[in-house]
Amino acid sequence: MKTFSLILLVLLNPGSASAQPHDATDLHARIDALAGDMEEQVIVWRRDVHTHPELSNREFRTSKLVAEHLRSLGMEVQTGIAHTGVVGILKGRGPGPVVALRADMDGLPVKETTGLAYASTEVGIYEGQEVSVMHACGHDNHVAILMGAASVLSDLRDQFDGTIKFIFQPAEEGAPKGEKGGAGMMIEEGVLKSPDVDAVFGLHISQNGLAGTANYRSGGAMASAQRFDIEIHGRQTHGARPWAGVDPIVIGAQIITALQTIVARQVDVTSAPAVVTVATFHGGIRNNIIPDKAVMSGTIRTFDPDMREFIHQQIHKITESIAGAMGATVSVTIDPGVPVTHNDPALTARMIPSLQRIYGPTGLHTAERITGAEDFSFYQEEVPGLFFFIGARPADIPPEKAIPNHSPYFYIDEAALLPGVRAMSSLAIDYLQSTQPQ
Repeated sequence: MKTFSLILLVLLNPGSASAQPHDATDLHARIDALAGDMEEQVIVWRRDVHTHPELSNREFRTSKLVAEHLRSLGMEVQTGIAHTGVVGILKGRGPGPVVALRADMDGLPVKETTGLAYASTEVGIYEGQEVSVMHACGHDNHVAILMGAASVLSDLRDQFDGTIKFIFQPAEEGAPKGEKGGAGMMIEEGVLKSPDVDAVFGLHISQNGLAGTANYRSGGAMASAQRFDIEIHGRQTHGARPWAGVDPIVIGAQIITALQTIVARQVDVTSAPAVVTVATFHGGIRNNIIPDKAVMSGTIRTFDPDMREFIHQQIHKITESIAGAMGATVSVTIDPGVPVTHNDPALTARMIPSLQRIYGPTGLHTAERITGAEDFSFYQEEVPGLFFFIGARPADIPPEKAIPNHSPYFYIDEAALLPGVRAMSSLAIDYLQSTQPQ
């Protein structure tokens, strides 16, 4: 009799069915089924994008592929945002919250040495030089996962209230010198407006975890990062008569050594991690000529604003003091960089069950802080955001031999893609449903 009464109640008031707990389970089952149906296509997309990587602000082919796919799903599509960015807007059955899902699209100036059948042989221009291009950071996977999630969620548009924005972003690795780009420029051009975004989700792939696992960290998860450039001006002379000039090579070597003492000897590393790395050093054109000029560049990584400011001050102080003492002049430029990737604690706690459902009780872990940086942090300065990490290490690679992102040998186990599609789809649906007024 009770069963008959419940059936009669649902028939008389079908809207009440959406409030029943089992409906959420049914919707998750649909997400999983639709994502499973998309897995082969997601792998095809991923390999295609991997074969044809493009440098920052030059993602023309990738953005065209993305835009055509989103249009085929019946979405409103915006292109040309921050040069090559693409946004798809998917409206549900009625008004409600707005959630954004983001993927980055750019590759790196790295020559691929994976030996994969679909390895990149593309070239591009980076800082005036022709370079090989590779998706060494895994953004090809992010694009394919979000394209798959767009397909899944478009099939469910009659199952949710609200709006989902799919943000395909260029230049996460940083715009070329002299250009603007990336998340900051997309925000300037209104990507979080019309309609206004309430929350944003993003992911990053790596071999830090096995394929089929994920990790996250509430609060500060990834470091802030700034690029610095140092230009030393000496006085050119013959290499056989060094006393007749001012050698910027020797001065640069001393500056590099001294910069390492900032973290090693001047920073209380128990308060927060910090890194100062000099990564490039160029000077001279001939073996027997001491040049006029030497230039170097590097990166600063911090989690604390006061420490960041202290390190900036010390770089200026050390560089200018050494150069001045040896008769050279020097210029130091430190760009604004990106802020700390800070996962909103309340949003993170709220969405953990969604990730647990995908990755299971033993497959979801709490991450340590990462000194890598992400311009996803700019979105998080505007709206609550959650950025998490998915594992893609093949089972035959032990953790100590995991291949890092940005390596020419970097590759992934494609079994990581399907859980990624399920996770991004579920985060969007679960956020929209849990934000509806009661």
